[in-house]
Amino acid sequence: MTKKFIQIHWRVIDHFKKQLLAASNHSDDKADKRAHHNALERKRRDHIKDSFHSLRDSVPALQGEKNSVKQASRAQILDKATEYIQYMRRKNHTHQQDIDDLKKQNALLETKAKGNTQLQTNYSSDSSLYTNRKGSAVSAFDGGSDSSSESEPDEPPNRKKLRAEPS
Repeated sequence: MTKKFIQIHWRVIDHFKKQLLAASNHSDDKADKRAHHNALERKRRDHIKDSFHSLRDSVPALQGEKNSVKQASRAQILDKATEYIQYMRRKNHTHQQDIDDLKKQNALLETKAKGNTQLQTNYSSDSSLYTNRKGSAVSAFDGGSDSSSESEPDEPPNRKKLRAEPS
C-alpha cells in the first residue's frame, strides 16, 4: 500500500464524512422546520380556541356555559352568536327609527316655538297702542290722532290681532 493509496483512502473517508455531516444537517434542518411548523400550527389552534371562548363569553345566551359541565360546541357558539347579532341589528334598527321620529318631533316643536316667539315680538305688551291704516303706532290716550293723520277722517283705530294657534 502505497502512499498514493493512503491518500485516496483518506479522500474517500473525508468525502463520506462530509456526506454524513450534510445528511445529518439536512435531517436537523428538516426536524427544525417541522418543529417550527408544529409550533405555528399550535399557536393558530390556540388563537382559534381563545377566539371561540371570547365569542362565547360575548353572547348573553352562552355566558353561563363557561362553568357548566357540558360546554357549547363551536357550531352552537356560531349559531347563538348569529342569532344574537341579528337580534341586535333589529334592536338598533328600531332605535334608529325612534331617533328619527324624535328628530321630526323636535323639528315640529322648534317650528312651533319660533312661531310663538315671532307672535310675542309682533304683539306689543302695551295694550294702549293701536295701529292706524298707515301702520304707525298710535296711543289711545291722544285721541287717536297722530301728527301725520290729521287729514284722515275719524275712524276707529285698527288694533293688531293676536293669532292664537291651537295647542
